[in-house]
Amino acid sequence: MAQTTSAPSAPARPSLAQLQELAPYLSRWLATQVEVRQVPGAQVAVRLGDALVLSEAFGEADQAAGEALTTEHLFRVASHSKTFTAVAVLQLVEAGRLRLDDTVGDLLEDYAGTPLAEATVRELLSHTSGAIRDGVDADFWQLDQPFPDAEALRELVAEHGATYAPQEHFKYSNVGYGVLGAIIERLTGSDYVSHVSTAVLEPLGLARTSPELAAATDGAADDDATAAPRLVTGHSRPHGRDRVRVTVGNPTTGALAAATGFVSTAEDLSRFFASLALGQGGLLTDRTLRLMHRAEASFPRGSGTGTYGLGLIGVTVGERCLVGHSGGFPGQITRTLVDPDTALTVCVLTNAVDGPADALAVGLVQLIDLLTRPAADWQALPDGVTEQDLRRLTGRYHCLWGETDIVAGGGRLVKLDPTTPGPLDAAEELRALDATTLRVEDTDGFGTSGERIPFELDDDGRVTRMRVTGVSSWPEEDYLARRGAAWT
Repeated sequence: MAQTTSAPSAPARPSLAQLQELAPYLSRWLATQVEVRQVPGAQVAVRLGDALVLSEAFGEADQAAGEALTTEHLFRVASHSKTFTAVAVLQLVEAGRLRLDDTVGDLLEDYAGTPLAEATVRELLSHTSGAIRDGVDADFWQLDQPFPDAEALRELVAEHGATYAPQEHFKYSNVGYGVLGAIIERLTGSDYVSHVSTAVLEPLGLARTSPELAAATDGAADDDATAAPRLVTGHSRPHGRDRVRVTVGNPTTGALAAATGFVSTAEDLSRFFASLALGQGGLLTDRTLRLMHRAEASFPRGSGTGTYGLGLIGVTVGERCLVGHSGGFPGQITRTLVDPDTALTVCVLTNAVDGPADALAVGLVQLIDLLTRPAADWQALPDGVTEQDLRRLTGRYHCLWGETDIVAGGGRLVKLDPTTPGPLDAAEELRALDATTLRVEDTDGFGTSGERIPFELDDDGRVTRMRVTGVSSWPEEDYLARRGAAWT
């Protein structure tokens, strides 16, 4: 008779103890993904509110130099800058120095009469002002020219400022956030970098974060070998049969710092985004945070729909509704996700233009939800079998066809393929029949559906072999010894 399973309930807040127990496996899964996807480097942080659960770096900061990536290397986190800018703007709103319905023309005299003069602060924050994305000559994105300064930004807006009328269409715009940076400077009488550093970074103690590269490196000259000892090198996608990547420089961002200038680490960035969850305090009231989280616009995203609030992208992963932001800088791709209700936060920074930061961040959330979900009734342990018996079977097993992970979580075991693009692509729930035999849940009938997975143990209780659909897999060291090989 076919085994039936009930649909999983919406994910709850995982406990700190659960996440700490999962951290070693999350790290190993990430290391495998970085290897399989051939990512130059990835820096990752996972936290639950104030508690940092995982902070790891994989690969290299600079492939050509062979420099190992560390958790202290700085990344250009690009459009994450928009969330910092939005927080600074909303702080001014809370202080009564600004209203969301104030217009650009009212706030900036030199923008009166431009196509964005009637756009409101709310519309700039939510990308509903109609502002052009980057202008008609935006080759600063491939380092052929400097990013625009304040005067160049004003001229760009005057000549090419609007692609749509306000509220006509969701239109992502770096130019619009550049204008928000100018508004912050006008209202505070301070330059953007100084104000945001004081108002947003210092209260959270984000010592490795800066609104602009020059500030992060104390203004050291570009040709000074010690100017940025902790700054990663960006890389192009691999080209040719030799899969060669071209390294990419690190420019300053001028008047677009409010849109894309920030420099940070995964630890710092995760701390900032965790502070935007409800009940965390520190920068904004919960009332303002709810406004920030709420969708102001929507747009197609893959097979679903994404949303944009006030400086935050909204996305659903499984049953979990998340906010956060992505970032794309020449040679660097980054992504942060935070659950606004539980403060579960995931941050992935990569130093390649094809870096899978979004896929890795989503994968981490999927793994956490899968491995903290309580076992279904049909997975109850039989008499005489303990959780310790299950944990003895966990680990990574190898055969000629690939790798299989048996992972403990939520009081049961799950079978995963750590090399697939998504962790759920080949995930299968398991049930213990006895202390050394598992059964795969009934699925689509292909592969291992319904079959038993027996384990062989030596006299010390160590697993020496696992069979899946009759095919043997061995612990990594045993497999390599059988093949006379070694991982390099």
